[in-house]
Formats: sequence, C-alpha cells, structure tokens
Amino acid sequence: MRRLILALAMIWAGFGAAAQELSALARLVPQESRIEATQDGTVRLSLALSQPVPWRVRVMADPPRLVMDFREVDWQGIGGIAHPGLPDLRAGVFRPGWSRLVAELPGPMLVAEAGMVTEGATRVEVELYPADAAAFAEKAAAPEPPGWALPPPADVPRPPAPGSGALVVVLDPGHGGIDPGAERDGATEAALVLGFARELKEALLRQGGFTVVMTREEDVFVPLETRISIARAAGAHVFLSLHADALAEGEAVGATVYTLSDDASDRAAQTLAERHDRADLLAGVDLTEQDDLVAGVLMDMARTETVPRVERLSAALVTAIKAAGLRMHRHPHQEAGFSVLKSPDIPSALLELGFLSSARDLARLQDAAWRAKMAAAIVAGLKDWAAKDAVLSGMAGQ
Repeated sequence: MRRLILALAMIWAGFGAAAQELSALARLVPQESRIEATQDGTVRLSLALSQPVPWRVRVMADPPRLVMDFREVDWQGIGGIAHPGLPDLRAGVFRPGWSRLVAELPGPMLVAEAGMVTEGATRVEVELYPADAAAFAEKAAAPEPPGWALPPPADVPRPPAPGSGALVVVLDPGHGGIDPGAERDGATEAALVLGFARELKEALLRQGGFTVVMTREEDVFVPLETRISIARAAGAHVFLSLHADALAEGEAVGATVYTLSDDASDRAAQTLAERHDRADLLAGVDLTEQDDLVAGVLMDMARTETVPRVERLSAALVTAIKAAGLRMHRHPHQEAGFSVLKSPDIPSALLELGFLSSARDLARLQDAAWRAKMAAAIVAGLKDWAAKDAVLSGMAGQ
C-alpha cells in the first residue's frame, strides 16, 4: 500500500507499522537510498528503511532545512549517501524513542509531496521545490499540530513496600497515542491491547499475590525506553509486553510468546550502554560512572542469570495458554530483538495475543469471553512460573 500525502506547505505524517512490530530499531538501507537534484532546483529524497515506522516532516529556518523525525531509526551509513542540491545531511537522536534526519537546504524550499511506500520494500520519498522567502518563512514558523508536541513525562509508579511478598508484574500495552500500531476494520492494536491489559490487571488483582503496574493506562504515547524505566522504578519481577500485530494471513494466526534472541542479547548490552540512562540499566548497581566496557560486562553477568528464568517464563505461558484450549501460532515461542525485552535483569516477554491481519484473530480479540479466558491462562502461567522460579532461583543461589 502506498501512503502518500501531498502538500504545498509543511507536512506532518505519522504511519503505523502495518507489517512489523515497532519495538525494534529500523535501519537505513544506504545502498538502496538516493538523493537527486534537477536543473530547475527540485530535490528528491528516496530513503530505504528496513521496516515501516511512524514519522513526520517539516521545514525550519535559520538556516533553511528539512527536518524529519522517525521512531527509532539507526541512520548508520547516512554519511555515505551523495546529496546533490543539499549542502549537508546529518542524523542523530532527537529524544528517547525518536531519531531526527536534517537536510540543510540551499535556500527557501517547500515540500511538494511526501510519502512512505509500505508495499514491498519500505521507502520514504520527499520532493522539495524552490520557494520565495515569504512563503518559506510562514511555513517554517508554523506551530506543531496538536498531538505532536512532546508527551508529558510518564508517571513513574511507587514501588511496593519492602517485604510485601507480592509478585510485581509490569504490563506493557504496546503502542498508544500518536503510534496506533496495526490497524484493521477500524480497530487499532493500541486500543485492543490497552483494553486487554486492563482486564488482565483486574484478573491478577482478583487472584491475589500480585502487584500490577501498567506502562500506560490510557491512549498516550510512551517512549520505548521509558517503558523499561517504569519497570525498573516499580521493582518489577516480570515484564510482559502485549501486542496484536499484522502479518500475512496463514503465516501469523494465534498467540505467540517472544523472548530476546541470543544475537540481540549481545547487541542489547552495547545499545543500552551507549543510549540508555546509566542509572536505569541495572537494579541496585550504579553504572553512571562506568565506561561502556564495564557497563556491558555487568549487564552480561545479570543477563546470564536472567536467561534461564526467561526461558521458564515463556514455557509457563505457552503451557498455560495451550492448556486453556486457546489457539497459538504454529511456532508458539519465538525469539526477536524487541527493545522492550532488553532489560538485563528483569525477566521479560512479549505476547502477541493474535494478529489483526487474521479475521479470526481479530474476532477473538473483540470477544469478551475469549479475552477473559486468555487473561485467566496468563494468570495461571505467571503463578506457575513464580512458584518454580522461587524454588529454582533459591537453589541456584545456594
């Protein structure tokens, strides 16, 4: 599907990832990207990305420049792309969860059209044309549209009282706010998983023995790293991210439990050491004064202890969901490099409840009885995991 927005002024655009989860960094594909300039002064950018991400674009002044913000794109290789017609092209981190690409312009220019191609290879295409100074100044000075301002700081929950004995579960409803996630027939992933998370929270509290914290309680945008920070502040014993994505029918039907892959684990320590607030990386260990090597070693040590606990967590969830007679993917446990799973010392899993690309899964997600049954299965899985984890972790510590 080609999503194209035409504009004669400033353009802001946000696109949900209809095909892939947004929790992993998208990458620039420099060898498939290009920038062209024509004799009449028109400049065309065609940037290839490894996956779709929400994005926005505008022009700014002093100096004249094109600014594009993207959800978590790794811009490695941008310096090697020739940029005729543009004095400079650079990229970097804009704020947690967002990166910014800046193209310096030779003079006043406006956006003629901008769009993201999401069919086949993902490609962002922007065309600029020369404009008079007055028109450019008016558009560059325009305020941000409602909904695109920086979100307020996320509420950090108060940790449970010491010795409470309750299992602290952090539920992370994926997406939210300006990031709706997958969409189908008027239903959005963000809304569906938020509703389910609320029901799951109630089921856990009714069961007793659980303290439940949610990374978002309403339809708001929460940066990925903030979600991990919330879990850290809550003293989480387990982190469960909830999603309902969209993939090709037949390839993705039923629930799937994801854990962090081994390959991603190596990169996770490096990425966290470089990008995350050091005080948030590891519970009880101050890494703020440590260099990247020391921080990485300490996180690897924590992860070595956490990995078997995560494996037991995924097994307990899969067993409980199957025991409830609920449909699971033909590969019920898979591994991936999702950012929200990268906390080295908190057992974390991402649960795809189903896939909006499947009409059957969508119907199940909208069925209150099915949701209650799934919530009960997750409660049972967490109880079983907690009991076994307490015994096995105690034995390992002796």
